[in-house]
Amino acid sequence: MNKIDKFRGCLIGGGAGDALGYVVEFWPEHDIFSKFGKNGITPARLTKGYISDDTQMTLFTAAGLLTATRGGAKSAEDYRDRIGMAYLEWLYTQTASPAERHPAWSTSWLLDVPGLYSRRAPGGTCLSALHSGKFGTVHHPINDSKGCGGVMRVAPIGLFFSDPMQAAQVAAEAAAVTHGHSLGHMPAAALAVIVSDLVYRDDPIYTAVNHALTLVEHLYENDEHLGEFIKLMEDALYLAQRKNVPVLQAIHILGEGWVGEEALAIAVYCAVKYSEDWNAALAASVNHNGDSDSTGAVCGNILGAHLGFTSIPAAYVDRLELSDVILKMAGELYDAAFTSA
Repeated sequence: MNKIDKFRGCLIGGGAGDALGYVVEFWPEHDIFSKFGKNGITPARLTKGYISDDTQMTLFTAAGLLTATRGGAKSAEDYRDRIGMAYLEWLYTQTASPAERHPAWSTSWLLDVPGLYSRRAPGGTCLSALHSGKFGTVHHPINDSKGCGGVMRVAPIGLFFSDPMQAAQVAAEAAAVTHGHSLGHMPAAALAVIVSDLVYRDDPIYTAVNHALTLVEHLYENDEHLGEFIKLMEDALYLAQRKNVPVLQAIHILGEGWVGEEALAIAVYCAVKYSEDWNAALAASVNHNGDSDSTGAVCGNILGAHLGFTSIPAAYVDRLELSDVILKMAGELYDAAFTSA
C-alpha cells in the first residue's frame, strides 16, 4: 500500500470516527441503543457526518507541523511552539467569524475555511489553556489536566515523522501545550508511535502498540504514572484477544474515554479487536457511555493508518463534513514529510 493512502486513511478515518461518535457524545448507553437499535449509531443513521473539535484540532496540528517545517524546525520544542500557535488559530475560529480579518500572525489557509468556525463542543481545558496566553510544556506544565484533548489531535505527528521516538517527543510536547498531567501527554506520545509504525514499518496494530509502550517506558521512565498507563494499555491488548468478553464489558473495564489514557485504551482495544473491519471497529469505539467522538476519532486514526483510505466504506466518506479539506491537508502533510526526509 502506498503511503499517501495511509496519510489519507488516518485523517479521514479519524474524521469518520469523530463524526459518528459526535452524534452520541454524552449519551448514556441506554439512550443510544433505545434510539438507534441494538447496533447503536451507524453511518446509515447519518444524513451528515459533522466533525467535532477533535478533527478541527487535528487539522490545526497538521497545519502547525507544516509551518514549523517550512521554518526549519529541528527540535521537539521548535515543533511544539509552532503547533501551539496553530492551536491559537483554532481558538480564533471558536471566537470569531470567517468574515473578520485574520490575525496578523496567522499562517494557515485553514482560517479561510468557513466550516471550521463552527463550535462543536470544544474542550474546556483546551479553551482555558489557550486563553491563558501561555503554552505548557512536558517539563513546565500549565495545569494538571489529563483529559483526552491531548491525544485526540496528534495523529498527524505520527504521520509526519518516520522516526518513532521523534514522533513521541513532538506529540508529547504538542499535547502538553494544553494538558499538563503526564497522563494527558503520555498517551499522545504513544499514539504518535503507533501511527508512525503503521505508516513507515507496516507493522500490525498489535505490534505497533507494543513498540509504542516500549518507547513510552523509556521516555517516561521516572514518571509515577507510567505503570498505571502501561497496565491499562496491556489490559486493552489482552481484552482484544478475549473472544468470550463482550465488547461493552471490555470497554467498561477500560473506562469511558474522558481522560487520555482511557481514550487511547478504548481506541486500541477496538482497533486491535476489529483490525480489518471498519464498521465493527468504529461501532464498538463510539457506542458506549463515554467520550464517543474522541474514542471514535483515535480508533479511526489507527485503523486508517493501518488499512488506508481506499479501504474506508463510502458511507463514512460521502457523508463526512469537510472531507475535501481533510484530504487536502493529508496531501500537504505527505508532500512535506517526504520533501523534508
